Amino acid sequence: MNYDIIVIGSGPGGYVTAIRASQLGLKTAIIERESLGGICLNWGCIPTKALLKSANVFEYLTHAKDYGIEVKEAKADFSAMVDRSRGVASGMSAGIQFLMKKNKIDVLKGFGVLKPGKKVAVTGEDGKVTEYSADKGIIIATGARSRELPNLPQDGEKIIGYRQAMTLKTQPKKLVVVGSGAIGVEFAYFYNAIGTEVTVVEYLPNIVPIEDEEVSKQLEKSFKKAGINVMTNASVESVDTKGKGCVVTVKTAKGEEKIECDVVLSAVGIAANIENIGLEDLGIVVDKGRILVNDYYQTNIPGYYAIGDVIPTAALAHVASAEGIICVEKIAGHHPEPLDYGNIPGCTYCSPEVASVGMTEKAAKEAGRDIKIGKFPFSASGKASAAGAKDGFVKLIFDAKYGELLGAHMIGANVTEMVAEIVAIRKLETTGEELIKTVHPHPTMSEAIMEAAAAAYGEVIHL
Repeated sequence: MNYDIIVIGSGPGGYVTAIRASQLGLKTAIIERESLGGICLNWGCIPTKALLKSANVFEYLTHAKDYGIEVKEAKADFSAMVDRSRGVASGMSAGIQFLMKKNKIDVLKGFGVLKPGKKVAVTGEDGKVTEYSADKGIIIATGARSRELPNLPQDGEKIIGYRQAMTLKTQPKKLVVVGSGAIGVEFAYFYNAIGTEVTVVEYLPNIVPIEDEEVSKQLEKSFKKAGINVMTNASVESVDTKGKGCVVTVKTAKGEEKIECDVVLSAVGIAANIENIGLEDLGIVVDKGRILVNDYYQTNIPGYYAIGDVIPTAALAHVASAEGIICVEKIAGHHPEPLDYGNIPGCTYCSPEVASVGMTEKAAKEAGRDIKIGKFPFSASGKASAAGAKDGFVKLIFDAKYGELLGAHMIGANVTEMVAEIVAIRKLETTGEELIKTVHPHPTMSEAIMEAAAAAYGEVIHL
């Protein structure tokens, strides 16, 4: 029961870490108490995108006339959408099982608890405890779960988290979404698109509050146009679940308002899964619910590492994967660069989509940077017009002196597929003038990136 590396958790941080460790010639095991793929593949990234695609297709059908197509009547089959989503998740999880076998990684089913001496005790489904050791290190990748507020306790039926939001037995007629981060607005879009009456309650002044303010305002405008009730600078004080449905008391600047609904979705962030895994017994330092690590993800106790949602970095699947690769490459004696957290893309898959990387306009100004801003609306894009997707824009922020691309903020159709270009540009330290001279194919949505750069330098052609 001896390994070089043991990874606890098989989400996109854990399974990627295990595969890279195996590629590096390290004898590897991964511990998982539920399904391979973790939250992302089973209850997060992948199945939610399947639901969103169903909503997207339904929207196309209901607006088919706009494209010169007659559709007699399109109906949303909620249970069939849920079944399709679960099928996609099952297929992806089976794919991870294949990757584990292909890379000769042992899968240890059960709950892992850290022990001294680079050991971990795994309690299997039968209650039997088996101890394993890892000569080079144990990597904690146990992920996170939906965070609960004291005044919004989840009961799994009337007040739910993202898991239940994906597997409700019946479509709610009315839904209140508390929180407007990525999870909140994605579910708000999905349920609204298939006919549920949706209210979004956000405590801060703008929805998707970590995004550039102009993006937030545009998304709010698009949501309201779609019929979503958006309440900002608002807080949920209580939820009365005694009756058939829920009565939500929302506090606003105008006073208290009561909203009746069938279900309340709590989307107020996540909490790391670090309880009862042995951190305290080993003396591994935790601060504000996250494990503290160095640039290569080693905790304060040699031989124990942590990556992904359990450490105080952006809780994103691609971040966890990148962290895991850097971690095991360092353990294997390679010399990887520390991860540049200033160049991490963020994507939100509602409609219109949101994608961003780098500084917002506000952050750049607060940092004292002298900036140039270029903005190009999709209403001026030929491809967007042809696709019937004219909502949104691309906004680029450059350092005025050196031409460095400080940040990019996009809202519109398929922008989550476009942001990788910006990440590469920033990685390669490409200037604004070089971006303008980079020929983009026509007609594409991606032309808006070149046009936004040109706008910043007074050279825009199509605006």
